[in-house]
Amino acid sequence: MTEITVPPSAPSRDMPNSLVNRLATAVRAAGGRALIVGGWVRDTLLGLPESTNVDVEVFGLPGDRLRALLETLGRVEAVGESFQVYKIGDVDVSLPRRDSKAGRGHRGFVVTGDPDMSIAEAARRRDFTINAMSWDPLTGEYFDPFDGRADLDRRLLRVVDPQTFGDDSLRVLRGVQFAARFAFTFEPATAALCRDIPLDDLPPERVWGEFEKLLFAPKPSIGFAIAMDLGVIATLFPELHALAGCPQEPEWHPEGDVWVHNLQVIDGARTRVDDLPRPQQIAVMLGAVCHDLGKPATTRFLDGRIRSLDHEEQGVAPASALLDRLNVNAFDGYDVRRQVLGITAQHLKPGSWFKVRDEVGDGAFRRLAHKVDLELLARVAKSDCEGRQPGQFDCSAMDWFLERARALGVEHRPPPPILLGRHLLALGVKPGPRVGEILKAVYEQQMDGAVANLDEAIAAAQARLNQAPSS
Repeated sequence: MTEITVPPSAPSRDMPNSLVNRLATAVRAAGGRALIVGGWVRDTLLGLPESTNVDVEVFGLPGDRLRALLETLGRVEAVGESFQVYKIGDVDVSLPRRDSKAGRGHRGFVVTGDPDMSIAEAARRRDFTINAMSWDPLTGEYFDPFDGRADLDRRLLRVVDPQTFGDDSLRVLRGVQFAARFAFTFEPATAALCRDIPLDDLPPERVWGEFEKLLFAPKPSIGFAIAMDLGVIATLFPELHALAGCPQEPEWHPEGDVWVHNLQVIDGARTRVDDLPRPQQIAVMLGAVCHDLGKPATTRFLDGRIRSLDHEEQGVAPASALLDRLNVNAFDGYDVRRQVLGITAQHLKPGSWFKVRDEVGDGAFRRLAHKVDLELLARVAKSDCEGRQPGQFDCSAMDWFLERARALGVEHRPPPPILLGRHLLALGVKPGPRVGEILKAVYEQQMDGAVANLDEAIAAAQARLNQAPSS
């Protein structure tokens, strides 16, 4: 296949970093050629912010010479030494490669580095044409053997090689998150191909890697809708697929079912997470995904109306199953799973409490803070409220809820107990069950606001000591 350079009208960009410049210069001096490939090239042509991670393919140098050359530039880490893939700084460097399918799953490949491949041959192993372009940082030339630039202009995802695309089923999920991140559509033949690719060989961690990118696309609903159309949702996330066709309360969302509402909530949540640490961002986004998973099992026509009574609590089990499919637990020590299940079970609390706000005491907020981060809950609840029929619900309820939580200092965690075991031991209480009983009783008083400092806590404990132990 003829190698094609993108016309001079293609946008130009300075070399991504000095290491790439030195690498490309050293490779040229050694008789080879270094090209930047993949996502950096795509994002450059799309005018997106420059990525710090750069992939470079080196043509014309055998693996041993490439490794030796890299070691003159800095510390080299072998990522896939058997087929000559190395990391130096933020740059991944490899030989052009051939992939041969040898078994099921993403590891079922025999990969062979071949420095003598042409640029077009090397590009053929890429998934989509928009990822099959390369750029020479020394000459500024773009190479586009599969017309990926035109597909960028058309906002279109098209496979490079239909014969080998399905060898790696993860490419279907990559396409979904690309579509959401870049607001692309699937070329019809590519969509048809993706519908026929089995996805049962994907391990949870690989699925999560693409699912996470989907969640943080500017408008995740684009990818979720495409995933539904391609059969990805039905295959990998049956809990979500059950939302399609589940009727929504008409006063909430007269235009669609729970699936449509869920997509709006996910997009709303995406606008509310950028100021949070990454683990909390994940919790909010997954909370939005899971919040209504209890509706298919609870939705009934009652007295001529659609009702989903107790769907919050009933949603915990399917939410837990979905998190299992994604292998989601803790991130950086933060228990994301617990927060997602808490959001699912409690997402109606801010709105329902607002309706009877004069009757909701501070103790209710303090106790709820034991179950879920109240600020994260408020963010999902507001996304849920705004994903209903506009003007029919007072979404300021969530602002009131969060203000109350912050005023009490429990927006992220419950108050720590004032009375501790050492205080009881100082009062002469012997170690044993009686200590736990008194601590729990005094903490309950603290939750209700009857105990506000250590003196009051000790007085409350003393009062309990003067009572007969419970049997």
